[in-house]
Amino acid sequence: MNSIARRRLASQHLLVPAHRRAVDVVRMLGAVQAQDYAGAKWAIGQRTKALVDADIEAAFTRGDILRTHVLRPTWHFILPEDARWMLELTAPRVQAASASQDRGLGLDGQIFRKSNKVLERALRDGQQRTRTELREILQRAGLKVPTGQHMGNLLFRAELDRVIISGARRGKQFTYALFDERVPPAAPRDPDDAMGELAMRYFATRSPATVLDFVWWSGLRVAAAKRAIDVARLTPETHNGRAYWSARDAATSRRRTSLAHLLPNYDEYFIGFKDRSAVAERLGSRAGVQFDGLIGHGIFIDGQFVGGWRRTPGPKGILTLRPLVRLSAGERALVHDAGRRLEKFLGVPVKEAP
Repeated sequence: MNSIARRRLASQHLLVPAHRRAVDVVRMLGAVQAQDYAGAKWAIGQRTKALVDADIEAAFTRGDILRTHVLRPTWHFILPEDARWMLELTAPRVQAASASQDRGLGLDGQIFRKSNKVLERALRDGQQRTRTELREILQRAGLKVPTGQHMGNLLFRAELDRVIISGARRGKQFTYALFDERVPPAAPRDPDDAMGELAMRYFATRSPATVLDFVWWSGLRVAAAKRAIDVARLTPETHNGRAYWSARDAATSRRRTSLAHLLPNYDEYFIGFKDRSAVAERLGSRAGVQFDGLIGHGIFIDGQFVGGWRRTPGPKGILTLRPLVRLSAGERALVHDAGRRLEKFLGVPVKEAP
């Protein structure tokens, strides 16, 4: 197995799951990309000893883990205790990056201040409301929300401004809650301390990785990322002439038996890296295949990307496998075992397509 891929599998606890709670996995990884909500729960489940989907849903309902836009501008699971300092560190750059789109939609500071106040009043005293409900409230307050994009940008800015954050789901609908009612108070952190903490979380679970990998994941500028690495006192190493960094306390494993994983389309094992070549060796000249677009979720054998999979939603969901390389009989058996793990996690049958 590629040594970098094996080390990353171990550090992310995909070789030997060590945790029993969803919060422990999210704390370990720092943040878990989560625009595919169901996939993100499966990503957490694979890094635990025995959690099932309902366990992680319950943790989300309680607010043990939260979902918001942080780091680079996409959804992530984070812990309440990390929400303030992570947003303080990364939100200013995300706001700057979205400023042009805001102007194009006619949104400015005055409108955002008004919408934030309306949202704050609507969510006081434990109220949790859906996007549709909040849209109606904003409109009654005199804010015109003519398109979905306008509404999305108003909510996005309220998240970055630490006004709102995820509430519990209502059926299949997501809700928003007041940030200060879901996130414990905390004094602002020294920027160097916050950057060092972010770097340590990243490299402890993704070692070895490059500066540009960390820049991609964190949303920090290159200079800030290098400063964070210095503060975290990471260990430099070289592979094929390229500079990598690693954390001294990254998890390791002596496991040598082969293992297959059915990873979700935004799993941190590969989405957390700018350069994903370490897991694409078996693809050869097709290493440029986009994990999250062309084939959906990823099949991995011994840490190497070998194809895609999809599951038809529903109680009798069909698992469709699309290998991009020839798999041996033994490897197919490993993939079958991974399917059974998915079945146990979901608590419903998962039948492989013929």
